[in-house]
Amino acid sequence: MDRILVVEDEQAMREIIRDYLAAHGMECDLARDGQEALELLEEQDYDAVVLDVLMPRLDGFGVCRAVRRRSAVPILFLTALGSEEDMLRGYALGADDYVTKPFSLAVLLAKLQALIRRSRGERKAGVLSCGAIQVDTGARRCTAAGQEIKLSPREYELLLCLLRNQGQVLSRAQLLDKVWGLDFEGDDRAVDVRVRSLRAALGKAGNRIPERNLKDFAGECTADPYGLHTGIPLRILFTSLCRK
Repeated sequence: MDRILVVEDEQAMREIIRDYLAAHGMECDLARDGQEALELLEEQDYDAVVLDVLMPRLDGFGVCRAVRRRSAVPILFLTALGSEEDMLRGYALGADDYVTKPFSLAVLLAKLQALIRRSRGERKAGVLSCGAIQVDTGARRCTAAGQEIKLSPREYELLLCLLRNQGQVLSRAQLLDKVWGLDFEGDDRAVDVRVRSLRAALGKAGNRIPERNLKDFAGECTADPYGLHTGIPLRILFTSLCRK
């Protein structure tokens, strides 16, 4: 049975979500604020976290930041804060999905099920590699130059998608379809945020990769296929890292 942590300061909302998820075969623990959520996360492993933003003691953004320092558990923000700025902030902190209130309980359930399904990944063990980068799909473990990389579930799925499509240029729409799924309701700039965070993770873990490898291809692509304007396109970065 999937176990979900619901973090919401309004009691009625907490109980509505708990009762609906329980009726569909999920077990739920409830937290009234961010601090209580962190205490529960220290004691128990969860398959996913439903997280409000505006809460006493510690808000949802603070919880997400703290959780991502030690865990890749899927996080779904459920909040009345629906501006693009708020959504992008949530994704940048490591959230995997973002649902704004008012919301559909059926859609919330579907999104949670999709997040859990993706986070569990492939059951068949195997290794995908690209130069110094290796991903053990069975253990969901990523390394670069022998150094383990800590990735959020969404970053992991993005990396997996790129490894499986080496040599191809993928558009934002294609990445949203392959990594986020057709039920994604957010802005396509979520791709930009994840690409930047994946670049940062690979950079920190790839200190042993010669810097020239990242520069060799810098002049070969005059147009960034993702329109990110954040330096070397990820396609070029992967091409350079895969170079023997």
